[in-house]
Amino acid sequence: MQDMPRPDDFTIDGQVFQVLINAEEQYSIWPAGQPAPEGWAQVGPAGAKAECLAYVDANWLDMRPKSLRDSMQAAVAARGG
Repeated sequence: MQDMPRPDDFTIDGQVFQVLINAEEQYSIWPAGQPAPEGWAQVGPAGAKAECLAYVDANWLDMRPKSLRDSMQAAVAARGG
């Protein structure tokens, strides 16, 4: 019988991860051997945890969800800005 993964197994350095993004342009890392959760797609590298986190740090420059950024931009445009 194969051991069930423990909740902390996904945080162990040395495991291969993948970088994911959702429709709100939010990033996450996920174990490469696991299918991405619904609503998430792979983007960027698959590799060491540190490599994936570096990609997220370099690419996720605005933490606001896309819908909020779009709404704020529309409000500015409506005011004539």
